Amino acid sequence: MVHDALPPMSAAPVTDSVLMARHPGDPRHPDEAERPDRPGGLGEPGGRRPHGAGARRAGSSPRSALALLTAGAARSARITHTEHLPARPGRHADWPAAIRPEVIAAVRAAGIDRPWEHQSQTARLALAGESVVVATGTASGKSLAYAVPVLSALLDGSERPGARGATALYLAPTKALAADQRRAVAELAAPLGTAVRPAVYDGDTPPEERDWVRQYANYLLTNPDMLHRGILPGHARWSSFLRSLRYVVVDECHTYRGVFGSHVAHVLRRLRRVAARYGAEPAFLLASATAAEPGHAASRLTGLPVAEITDDASPRGDLVFALWEPPLTELRGERGAPVRRTATAETAELLTDLAANGTRTVAFVRSRRGAELISVLAKERLAEVDSSLPRRVAAYRGGYLPEERRALERALHTGELLGLAATNALELGMDISGLDAVLLAGYPGTRASLWQQAGRAGRRGQGALAVLVARDDPLDTYLVHHPEAIFTKPVETTVLDPDNPYVLAPHLCAAAAELPLTRDDLALFSPEAAELIPQLEQRRLLRRRGGAWYWTSRRRAADLADIRGQGGRPVQVVESGTGRLLGTVDAAAAHTTVHEGAVHLHQGRTYVVRELRLDDPDGAVALVEEASPPWTTMARDTTAVTVLETDTEVPWGEGRLCFGSVEVTNQVVSYLRRKLITGEVLGETRLDLPPRTLRTRAVWWTVTEDQLETADIPQELLGGALHAAEHASIGMLPLFATCDRWDIGGVSVPLHPDTLLPTVFVYDGHPGGAGFAERAFHTAREWLTATREAIAACECENGCPSCIQSPKCGNGNDPLDKQGAVRLLTELLRAAG
Repeated sequence: MVHDALPPMSAAPVTDSVLMARHPGDPRHPDEAERPDRPGGLGEPGGRRPHGAGARRAGSSPRSALALLTAGAARSARITHTEHLPARPGRHADWPAAIRPEVIAAVRAAGIDRPWEHQSQTARLALAGESVVVATGTASGKSLAYAVPVLSALLDGSERPGARGATALYLAPTKALAADQRRAVAELAAPLGTAVRPAVYDGDTPPEERDWVRQYANYLLTNPDMLHRGILPGHARWSSFLRSLRYVVVDECHTYRGVFGSHVAHVLRRLRRVAARYGAEPAFLLASATAAEPGHAASRLTGLPVAEITDDASPRGDLVFALWEPPLTELRGERGAPVRRTATAETAELLTDLAANGTRTVAFVRSRRGAELISVLAKERLAEVDSSLPRRVAAYRGGYLPEERRALERALHTGELLGLAATNALELGMDISGLDAVLLAGYPGTRASLWQQAGRAGRRGQGALAVLVARDDPLDTYLVHHPEAIFTKPVETTVLDPDNPYVLAPHLCAAAAELPLTRDDLALFSPEAAELIPQLEQRRLLRRRGGAWYWTSRRRAADLADIRGQGGRPVQVVESGTGRLLGTVDAAAAHTTVHEGAVHLHQGRTYVVRELRLDDPDGAVALVEEASPPWTTMARDTTAVTVLETDTEVPWGEGRLCFGSVEVTNQVVSYLRRKLITGEVLGETRLDLPPRTLRTRAVWWTVTEDQLETADIPQELLGGALHAAEHASIGMLPLFATCDRWDIGGVSVPLHPDTLLPTVFVYDGHPGGAGFAERAFHTAREWLTATREAIAACECENGCPSCIQSPKCGNGNDPLDKQGAVRLLTELLRAAG
């Protein structure tokens, strides 16, 4: 058995966004009088230029920045395609007459005379009490579209004697975005005096401030985690706020997908239920990057009918988008495969060049470690240019302490930073206006996220440069050689499944703890809820009294639901010599990232994990020591799959395509040491960590002996052909579903005990499934066709990381048979339905 397993069993969700009206990168006109509306996230006065340290040098442009990066024959050969997306003008409208004149005056004071058409339409629907999603491009002024009706309602409510007045709740997927929006709202609403009282309420809010927020704030900014764990369980203390709740703003709603989105869907249903208890029926105002069927996705998220606005009327400057493939090196990787220069090393070099030229740049990186490494490499190279430059480059990622995040956000706002290597934490709607360029170190997993990240540059209307630097990976290689897959294809549909019983059951318990759960309530959550109630009774989690179910345990019901799918409490990373807390790591990722011997990067410093204590009574702890080894580490694991139930099965000739429930058993067994820049493997060390089990959903396909004979695949080559097809299909699935390679896993078996045939499995890395395998089942013909084409088109002879080798293979990428995989997929697809 060979497999491509998940290095965490339950990977954290990745953000996603979606398509613009003309096509994903549809640009707008950079007219100086029509800057995109977004000062501090809400609007930008016309004609304002980037300011402060790091503003673009005079005469710089997207094309000149690209020319800088491609100087010399060796560099220019790395560009596989350049797309120029021309500018377009904006279309104005008037604010609805019902908007308070004081609010319109405040908006004008911020430099915005008239809204774009989509902003006016959003405000009109919101004033009518309708739930609405505005799904337009990056920097199109979505924040202003919902802020204006919200501020108008708060101003109306403040004039009612003897009442608290209207309130509004704002939800963001990250603390950073909520803090950014609070600052922006406070600036915009300053002329309105004390009628608008915005406040952030999250895990970083000091205890002494929380009582004031509950009693006096009328615009509460928080995240789904705090709503789930703090506000809804203690709703009695929030009764005054909830009784007056007029609007619920759900920002960056496209990020709520997969298991995370399914959890948030139930948190919002619980919010609606508790608000109704106090007599409130708020309208939901959702903002999304341009999305496929945003109204349907928003309705599935909220459980309400949601109108959609998708015609983006804002202007945008031209965008030059380059696809960049790092060169092959003289090194040989596993099984002698050719190795390309890493996207990390290439991106660090490009970031250095841009920062040294005064071009303000963000490099988006797939992993926390990658963000730290790019920052370190760029600083080292900049020090050779100018000793003052290294301090103007930094890393930004999850796991930092709150004060570290805030300091970096301030430095980015003021222009003190020239370059930032960031994870997707900055992909969302934080105001980072004034950027000139964006580097993407690897395809971010979806076309939606790609356009969201690329849109971070040029946000004040100036032209911008975006460069996608391909990793040595089947999907990245396919995309840089098939630009039409990026520039002419629509973005993916957001996938979430609120009916997942692993998601639904804990929220039914949480709802019962908040208010006794009645049979009428069940329909609010899911048609599957009625079937789960008896099981929850048998497990003594709920008890029926009269016509309602009650939570009777002493445990906190909200603790049953881990809405980010992180698999438990975060692991604390502690410096062993001093006891200083450096940060945290998600529990699900602990086995693969902070195992004994792992190299851990934090704020540009390198540490080695000396001990991982998973059973510590005070919580799991990874003890680290500062060190400077010349390598990075990567965990290896083994996986087995058992079929529990086959839901759907369709014939593909003699073969079968199936979808159903499986149990996955995964164990991290060792780790590799790789050279920092080249990725060359230096050695492997065994680990003794406990196995983990996961019940989830999977798609799988089988072939028969006759099909193998037709495809000319002898038994001794079968394992390699199946394994290669499995690797490549996992690598290509993000092109068809809103997932990341690390959200899914796979196993290939020459003779599986449940199917009694050669079988390839691809499964969701989340309990109960996330919808990705189901999407793979429904697009299987297109998905596996693209997989076969990607393998066949690769220029290597026997297979490499660009086609069939996987960075997370538990078997060391052995065995693999490139030509056998092509023949096998050709025969399978020949009879596909």
